[in-house]
Amino acid sequence: MKKYINRIIDQEIDKKLSIFGALQIIGPKWSGKTTTGEHHSRSQIKFQENFNIENLLKLSSLNPEILLEGEKPRLIDEWQDAPNIYDAVRNYCDKSSNFGNFILTGSTSRKVTTRHTGTGRISKIMMYPMSLYESGESNGRISLMDLFDHKKIDSKCFISSLSLEDLIFLACRGGWPNSLLIKNKVDQLEVAKDYYKQIYTSDMYNIDQIKRDGKTMRSILRSCARNVSTLASLETILKDVASTNKISKVTLYDYIDILERLYIVKNLEGWCPMIRSATAMRSGKKIEFIDPSIVVAALKATPKSLLYDLKTFGFIFETLCIRDLRVYSSKFGGEICYYHDRYDLEVDAVLFLNDGRYALIEIKLGDNEIDEGIRHLNKVEQLIKSHNEKEKNEKLNLPTLKMVITGSKYGYKTKDNVFVVPIGCLKD
Repeated sequence: MKKYINRIIDQEIDKKLSIFGALQIIGPKWSGKTTTGEHHSRSQIKFQENFNIENLLKLSSLNPEILLEGEKPRLIDEWQDAPNIYDAVRNYCDKSSNFGNFILTGSTSRKVTTRHTGTGRISKIMMYPMSLYESGESNGRISLMDLFDHKKIDSKCFISSLSLEDLIFLACRGGWPNSLLIKNKVDQLEVAKDYYKQIYTSDMYNIDQIKRDGKTMRSILRSCARNVSTLASLETILKDVASTNKISKVTLYDYIDILERLYIVKNLEGWCPMIRSATAMRSGKKIEFIDPSIVVAALKATPKSLLYDLKTFGFIFETLCIRDLRVYSSKFGGEICYYHDRYDLEVDAVLFLNDGRYALIEIKLGDNEIDEGIRHLNKVEQLIKSHNEKEKNEKLNLPTLKMVITGSKYGYKTKDNVFVVPIGCLKD
């Protein structure tokens, strides 16, 4: 029996199960939803792993309540294969005074018709691929929440053991739990490659049984990968794809929607505080993938090729950092967006917590870019201060934290309170 890898989401799952009648875990496949659901359950039913699947499906349509019997919490994996289960779970939770009755996992991005939403009874939680701390690569000496809480951090904690070559490999491998079970590091890279291939060969069909063109999907994925961590518009993607594939705007939107429903693409929205005129703000979406390894696979890159193309890896490194920030801030209601105006003042990530605090974050691969990132953070903070001096009745909160995340070995705190933190030191 394989050893369970502790996930940051575990604490949030326990909390949700103590508050709601049931919990639905959503997110990309292979991220560990089923394994984590098993870890938190006392009984299970798995539709796609059951040899008696046809009889189970018939039973779910005639009398789904029978399938709910078992010690609680009860895991129902791939519940969307038997959509009546959802309404049965909701009805059970209505009648029961107990919390934490069920855990639902599976490809929940598939459109399934249910009579009720489950609001107030079935809570949803997003699961991402593993962060570097969860997979054991980050030493975790610096807590993101300790930085938010202004706790004193020993300077010795700002030392990462990850080299540039390590970071490149980890971006290529991705945060897929099954890859850690493979002893040979070269073979670990095959997991992400296979994941990418399944997107355009099977997953895009299985989500709604609509036939789509695999070649077109590959072109869209490749174009999005080439423009990852940028403000490239859908028109740019359309023009890029149309150079080799006949495609309409409506078709492109459909394919992008599929990628979002599969949790492959999770773009960043723009943050538009009133510190510049509305016409100065760039509010389009910044292209981001759920995991950097999908970008690598779409570009047909390798650890060796990226070592000689650090400009491209810089964008991929940003995707890796965004993934980890999402994981580390998830239990605090973290939401990430970006800031960019027409004066080319930008901040790669603006991380908001559910208590209203937020951080301005720049992501820089090398030491030579850190000073530029610090200037950007201080400039945006100064714009907010200037706005507050002018607008007495519409003041904006100042950032609680200013941070530059780097791929370097050493970090530190500057005199103007900017934390320079190696990604190899960060945790939740």
